[in-house]
Amino acid sequence: METKITKDHLRAFETFADVPDEDLQWLVCNSRYYTIMKDGYLFKEGDATNEMHIVLSGKLLLYFNQNGQRRVAGELEPGEVTGVLPYSRMVKAGGNGLALEHTDMLSLHRDSFLEMIQQRHALTQKLVTLMTSRVRDFTKMQSQNEKMISLGKLSAGLAHELNNPAAAVVRSASELKKHLGNVPDKFKRVMLIKVTPEVVDCVNDILFAKLQGKNALKLSMLERSEKEDDMTYWMEDHNIDNGADLAENFADFGFELEDLDVLLEHVGEQDIASVLGWMDSVMATEKLVGEIEEASKRISALVNSVKSYSHMDRANDTEAVDIHDGIRSTITLLNHKIKKNGVKVIETFDSSLPKVPIFVSEMNQVYTNLIDNAVDAMEGREGNTLEIATKQERESVVISIIDNGPGIADDVVDQIFDPFFTTKAVGKGSGLGLEVVRNIVEQHKGTITVHSKPGRTEFRVCLPLA
Repeated sequence: METKITKDHLRAFETFADVPDEDLQWLVCNSRYYTIMKDGYLFKEGDATNEMHIVLSGKLLLYFNQNGQRRVAGELEPGEVTGVLPYSRMVKAGGNGLALEHTDMLSLHRDSFLEMIQQRHALTQKLVTLMTSRVRDFTKMQSQNEKMISLGKLSAGLAHELNNPAAAVVRSASELKKHLGNVPDKFKRVMLIKVTPEVVDCVNDILFAKLQGKNALKLSMLERSEKEDDMTYWMEDHNIDNGADLAENFADFGFELEDLDVLLEHVGEQDIASVLGWMDSVMATEKLVGEIEEASKRISALVNSVKSYSHMDRANDTEAVDIHDGIRSTITLLNHKIKKNGVKVIETFDSSLPKVPIFVSEMNQVYTNLIDNAVDAMEGREGNTLEIATKQERESVVISIIDNGPGIADDVVDQIFDPFFTTKAVGKGSGLGLEVVRNIVEQHKGTITVHSKPGRTEFRVCLPLA
């Protein structure tokens, strides 16, 4: 079929500048020439890839969909090649090729590849070199995307984990400010009471014993409710306003009816309301300060986990460390996703393990990918458990990530470490996560294996101690 181009058109492109005339002429004669109108598609994600395409004029946009968003992979200018190439195992398009303007194309069907390989050696070599460069660039780009996806997951989870304690601090601080505004009036009423030192000691001893949690009992919800009701009735009997509110706070700090009777005996009916009101203020302040302290500790722990995970302010070199620190930091950062999927984490750690020389940040990435994949595998199921176990075997340390998910099919388990292979739905994974894991483990002169059956999948990372 006659085309509108010649071998000289192809030679004008840098890609084919040094290809012999006879090879270019063969390419022109065996290819089809056509035009894609603006906003038309050369191929769409999932289409069968049966042709090699050469852009003659115009421009193509390459993009793929990831997590519901369009991600641009690049643009193809005249002279650039896309589609399937000799020796390529590509079967389906991993993205979309959209014409940004009227675009002239030359396409060679893969049925002609055998003849090209056998007879057109220079052209074949040029295309194989092109494929090698393309795979290298695409792998680099996808690896970066994989890291960004992992970072996005961690950021989302961390933001959620930080939001709860941060909101608790704001809420408790606001309540404390409002509460302290009422303290002067209660303090004034207490100061007007004329009591002996023995009465002061009695009130102090009871109050501060409760604040320090002495003799506090853990109560069930029913027992606690019954205690609040008893205290409310007691306060109503003694004409104390807001008895129900006071009863809740007094029950929280472990007060008994006997404590109230002792206070009444020492203080008297006239002043018991003022004394209990002042004690309630002290306990409410203590409770709010305690909530702020706990929330602040939680924020501090999360920040420390991030620092430990990212290995901030340390040289990019191996360091002998306790591997459990990195595993725990990773669990903390993925805690939101773990809780969301109802996963129970079981830590079977050998605390006697020696320190292991590792690249800390890189190994944290290994833990992240393996734990994240395990949690994904159990999504939508009940009774999920994730066991992380460590032990020493001869001169190596073994880290096992075990989940009770559906398992990996026998026909794909041998391919899961291959680049771009993924068992996840489209848009949920690039297929580079486990390849990155394997590369990092091999960088440590270690090994990673997987054993899977329904109800138990174990990834086993073995790292040498020397």
